[in-house]
Amino acid sequence: MTASAPITAIGLMSGTSMDGIDAAILRTDGAGVVEPVASLTIPYAPAFRAELQGVLGGGGPVERVAEALTRHHADAVAAVLTAATLSSGEIDVIGFHGHTILHQPEQRRTWQIGDGALLASLTGIDVVADFRGADVAAGGEGAPLAPIYHGAICHDAISQADWPVCVLNIGGVANLTWIGAGASVEAGTVFDHLLAFDTGPGNALIDDWVATHCAVPFDRDGAIAAGGTVDAGCLKKLLAHAYFDRHPPKSLDRDDFTIATVEGLSPADGAATLVAFTVAAIKRAGAHLPAPPARWIVTGGGRHNGFLMAQLSAGLEAPVVSTEQIGWDGDAIEAQAFAYMAVRSLRGLPLSGPTTTGAPAPLCGGLLFSVG
Repeated sequence: MTASAPITAIGLMSGTSMDGIDAAILRTDGAGVVEPVASLTIPYAPAFRAELQGVLGGGGPVERVAEALTRHHADAVAAVLTAATLSSGEIDVIGFHGHTILHQPEQRRTWQIGDGALLASLTGIDVVADFRGADVAAGGEGAPLAPIYHGAICHDAISQADWPVCVLNIGGVANLTWIGAGASVEAGTVFDHLLAFDTGPGNALIDDWVATHCAVPFDRDGAIAAGGTVDAGCLKKLLAHAYFDRHPPKSLDRDDFTIATVEGLSPADGAATLVAFTVAAIKRAGAHLPAPPARWIVTGGGRHNGFLMAQLSAGLEAPVVSTEQIGWDGDAIEAQAFAYMAVRSLRGLPLSGPTTTGAPAPLCGGLLFSVG
């Protein structure tokens, strides 16, 4: 299929924060036409979230959890169709990310659980899945993958006076997309003007810390961290990790960092130190950028953390805004990206390249699971 008229796709994303499924419907040609239709988030029940956490790294009952995950995604498809008053017959393809339980690109291994064939059977819609496999097999990092979508939506939304721009996604892991002037998906120049990589932990360590020490799933609005004091010694140890000196593109597994370094601190001081770590890692990422960004646009769950956003604004040398401040739905961006990439996959268009994942050349990706 070559680039032509827009089609309708559903994107599904289960991120490293393990908080639930984002589902989004998008009309797109996989190039410059991007028309959001509807979106929603379905939280995971605590019991399933615990099961999912139990198979991280590839241990435990992976097959059973993968089937349950797939069925949860089928429910998300049904819910977003209801929200949009659409039928399955009006959807051309689903982009199904699955859930990453292991990411070791240096060993050419990445593992996203989820059964594309089962999802196609349950929904009656063709599914594109396994978006990362081809990139990693070719020597790329396999992540982040959303930069091609960031390039597409920034092209018309951001004034030329605000280029270059950084889209900062703070999920369980934080990653950025630096987009320079001249990036155009339609003109085929987008990979010449992008740089993308994981900056370090995002919400994952903070979530793990407060779950362990405060018996809550996340630090709502950063209230716990705001009451603490950063431990400079612990922060220095965290920032000594060799990852931060590596040149991008580069990517992380959720469990490449742990909360062990801050054990012994009070709950508030530990949370404050981990927020400072997320911010410091993002700030250090600036040293790898081709030019300083004129604006940072924050998406992902981290943008809901007012304390974290305030620390970013204080620490970065450019305005920091949330996606909503420029008219985007930050809860839907990642799911929209996988809808967009599913259409690109159908049309044989590249999803990643040397400046986003370190792949040797712009690469298509994804496997198609047809209903018929």
